[in-house]
Amino acid sequence: MEGSVVLLTGFIATIWITLGVYIAGKYYPNYNHKTQFCSELGAAGSPTEKLSPLINNYPLGILFCAFGWSIIEYTNGDLTLVLVGWLIIVHGIGTWVAGFFPMDKDPYTRTPTRNCQIHSHAGFIMLLSLLIAPLLVLFSDLALSFRVFSGASVAVACFYLYRMAKAFKQQTNLGLYQRLSYWAKLIWLATLSLILWSAS
Repeated sequence: MEGSVVLLTGFIATIWITLGVYIAGKYYPNYNHKTQFCSELGAAGSPTEKLSPLINNYPLGILFCAFGWSIIEYTNGDLTLVLVGWLIIVHGIGTWVAGFFPMDKDPYTRTPTRNCQIHSHAGFIMLLSLLIAPLLVLFSDLALSFRVFSGASVAVACFYLYRMAKAFKQQTNLGLYQRLSYWAKLIWLATLSLILWSAS
């Protein structure tokens, strides 16, 4: 029973980050979810620099790591899902690092600080971990419908990553595309969580 409850942490993390980003945004005057990165909520010198990692990065890191570990425990040695579990743990650790080392307040600065560089590298690792994990599921023994859904999730995430890169150059709507890309991966994570929990 205890193990099955921990399998729900992936689903809980998706709800948590949605509420956490919304709440932090309420304490950041004139914050715009369409045009600003999520990480700007915890940026150096932002009104929510201390609040955002406290309600987002640190508890989310625990939830991601707990979910990743529960997958490893649940799989009984299935190598593909063990790797998926470890990738989700890596995502959790990256979430902690990105919270501890804030990005610069201006995302367009040409000379990012050391903290911002560490934050960016952590973000890149987070991005890769939740792109590779659903791709690995394509080679798992999970239901065909979920494997197809996993591939579609990666395609949607990559499409909006591309849109975000273009929006960054144009300095418009990059926050919207970042959220759509990340939430495509989070919905995949939540779905995996519910599938494993219902099967446990």
